[in-house]
Amino acid sequence: MALEAALCTIPGKIPAMNAPMRYAFVDESGTVGASSGSHFLVVAVLSASQPREVELPVRRALKKYGPSLTSGEIKAADFQEPAILRLLQAIAREEIAIIAVVVDQHAILRPPKKAESIYRQAVARAVYHLVERFPRVEICLDRRYTNARMRFLLEKRIRQVIEDLPQKIVLISQEESSSRKGLQAADAVAWAFFQKCERGDSRFYDAISSRVIAEEVVIEKDWSGYDKN
Repeated sequence: MALEAALCTIPGKIPAMNAPMRYAFVDESGTVGASSGSHFLVVAVLSASQPREVELPVRRALKKYGPSLTSGEIKAADFQEPAILRLLQAIAREEIAIIAVVVDQHAILRPPKKAESIYRQAVARAVYHLVERFPRVEICLDRRYTNARMRFLLEKRIRQVIEDLPQKIVLISQEESSSRKGLQAADAVAWAFFQKCERGDSRFYDAISSRVIAEEVVIEKDWSGYDKN
């Protein structure tokens, strides 16, 4: 399968033997499906030396806006734009590294039989960019699936994609965003990328662009081979 990707990175890999443990949170924005989904699917990763650095801006925002949130958590799509912009600005003030993979679903001519293969591959690519730079990492994924087999297939695909990276320690959990503030921060960042790609509104992306260390746009026509993964 040919892959055409526009990739912007900031160099500087850490040798695995000397690498400290990193903590990362992963969430997505957009809907999955070559024909019925949104034009773009975005997977965003927020990484820091301690979970607190990712969680703190959300905790502060919840302290301010919490009583007005019916869900009890911050969801960017349901949040007022000025408030989400302030949250993104607060995230950018922390020592956080941001990675994003953006799949152009309108470019897909031969989709996989199972649309979730697109999501799994996008998450796996995002984790690859993360582990390539931070080989010792504890990753918390948004718990997209209630089905245990679907959770297994997601982790399986991630480990297939990163298996050639050397000397790595990668711990993966899949948790509810309502219980992890870091996932709510990742939701906001994924939403910011989505606004730029899907709607041409870069205001929110500009707020966190200084923290972006890798951004891959995947333009791939044939996804039929991913069904076997």
